[in-house]
Amino acid sequence: MAERTTSDEVMSRSELATYLSELSQRFEDGGDGVDVPVGNKTVSLGRSDDVSVSVDVVERSSRLRGNRETVTVTMSWKPES
Repeated sequence: MAERTTSDEVMSRSELATYLSELSQRFEDGGDGVDVPVGNKTVSLGRSDDVSVSVDVVERSSRLRGNRETVTVTMSWKPES
């Protein structure tokens, strides 16, 4: 069974940089796993030394709605037993 926790927020560039930096530090320090803050809760994920990473960048140009850019980073792994 899959559980999904989602949060959509608007952050300043500085707030985003802080969030990503803190998340990075959690991956670096994570002994038994990683605690990921998602909105008003924290999700605890299992540890793995190897992580698959996919980065997708989309640049859209529209005369009516203007330019829009999206970066999606997807990380996945199998937790160690």
